Amino acid sequence: MNSHNVPTDIILHQESRTLEVVFSGDEKYHLPWEYLRVFSPSKEVRARHGSQRITVSGKQSVVLEQIAPIGNYAVKLFFDDGHNSGLYDWRYLRELGTNYERNWQDHLRRMGANNGEDRQG
Repeated sequence: MNSHNVPTDIILHQESRTLEVVFSGDEKYHLPWEYLRVFSPSKEVRARHGSQRITVSGKQSVVLEQIAPIGNYAVKLFFDDGHNSGLYDWRYLRELGTNYERNWQDHLRRMGANNGEDRQG
């Protein structure tokens, strides 16, 4: 695996309720816990057909309790709602960071968010 694709640091921030993922070259993402839970790579969140996702709601208060490294390619996240399936590999974490704004706005639209509502995860 290319070392450029491996995070140099992963930090759990309790106060801001984000997971900071740092890659080389000053590439850094602060991913809200709710966003990570809603965009879990687990099969139960992904629809059975194609790339469609199941819309997950009611996770505004979810707590990311634990991060467990899986080899040298991923982490497993443990949330207080009992969800802990799906591995967040380095490529997927980078995609979540790079596409945060678009992903989150798409999620809010799917949830039927009102115009002007702009929750940040």
